[in-house]
Formats: sequence, C-alpha cells, structure tokens
Amino acid sequence: MPQFALVIDLNTCVGCHACATNCKEWNTQAAFGPLSDFDPFGRAPEGVWYNRVFTYEMGEFPETQVFHLPKSCLHCQDAPCVPVCPTGASYKREQDGIVLVNYDDCIGCKLCAWSCPYGCREYDEVDKVMKKCTLCIDRIYDETLPPEHRKPACVLTCPARARFFGDIEDPNSEVYKLIKKRQGFVLFPDMGTNPANHYLPRQETTINLEEYEKHILKPDNPLFLEVLRRHKPGFASKSKQEQPQEHYAEQLP
Repeated sequence: MPQFALVIDLNTCVGCHACATNCKEWNTQAAFGPLSDFDPFGRAPEGVWYNRVFTYEMGEFPETQVFHLPKSCLHCQDAPCVPVCPTGASYKREQDGIVLVNYDDCIGCKLCAWSCPYGCREYDEVDKVMKKCTLCIDRIYDETLPPEHRKPACVLTCPARARFFGDIEDPNSEVYKLIKKRQGFVLFPDMGTNPANHYLPRQETTINLEEYEKHILKPDNPLFLEVLRRHKPGFASKSKQEQPQEHYAEQLP
C-alpha cells in the first residue's frame, strides 16, 4: 500500500525556516486553511503552524555543534491520533497513507493532540478545530500544476534541498532509495507508531583550518582582500595594479 511521506536530510538542513514560512504561506489560503495568528507583531506572538523548526546547541565550547530539527505531522502508519478521535474526524487515507482531519466532524476535544507523542497537532483557537500537516494534498494531486510542482510547499522552497517527498513503499522512488542508502531513521521508534516521515542522519566533518587558510589566503583568491580588511581594519584597499600581490601578503598577521 502506498505511503506518502517526507524525508529530511539533517546533514543539509541549515535551519533557515523557509519550509515553515512557505508552508504557512500556502496553507493559510489553501483548502485546509486558514492558519490563524494571534498578536503576530506583539511581545508573545502565537499561531498555528503545520511545520516547525527546532534548533539545539550541543557540546561545550569549543567543541560545539548546532542541530536543526524540522518537525511536522509524521503521518504514522499506525497513527495513535486516529482511533482516539470520538467523532472519526481524524482519519488515515488508504490510497496514500496521509493522515487528515475533517473539520466538519472535529469538535476540538484535543484527544488526538494528547495521543500524539510528537506534539504535531495544532489547535486553532479561532476555528476551534485541530489542524496539522496535510502534505499539501491539494497540491500533489492538482493536475493543473506541472508535474515538478506537485510537491508539498516545504519541499519546493527548501534552498538547501534538504527535503524530499514521495512514496516510501515504492522501491523505485527517490525517498525509498535515500532511506536505504543513508540509513534513514524515524523519531521514537519505540512508540510503535511507525512514522512515515524519515530523517537522514547528520555526518560530522572535520576541517583542517591550516590547510583551509593555505587555499583562501592566497593573493589571487577573490576573497583575499576581504580577509585582509578584516584582519587590518585600517588597511586601505588598492587594486592589484597599484600594489603587487606580495605587498598584500605582507599585511597579514
């Protein structure tokens, strides 16, 4: 059975929030919107977001790292939010595995939010219903759009290309191959919810600064003069015709 999902590369994500912003932009005016905001320009802005990006700092200086974790509904294959719904408003589609909420049947009891171990349900105080990521279902099946645009808004906007979309049960799909190749993992596998969304693990990279400086601190490097200005605030920039390269090299600390 098909299971549509997102695959997010944690090694590439830069935490820019473009995915969350474009998600908000698209869905607030789309079929499952609006996404209400409360005091958006005040001291304590709140609102409904289908996609949120969490940033964590790890380690102790100077061995520190920054870790970005985008998170939205994981469209679990054994979604705990579905059986607890007293009205059947929360349901999982058989044809693609997407978990949705029927606003007409939702009574805003929040049982689905309490049952979700990932905190991915959002209660809209204006509409008094629960809302969540729909994988932009109104986009992915829209035949008026070019095939390359039939993807969730967050995938289309990611500048780092850290987000992928497809059928994780299809061995020929890009997402299936990425999960297998990069040892993709899910959040809280011990919960037994079988999340559909997967993450590709981070990979630590070591940079030899001495080797790096040998390449960047060369007079013929376009960044050379910029580096020189930062090291020497009083340095007066001159063109290569006015000063030989050796002159600039002597200015470095």
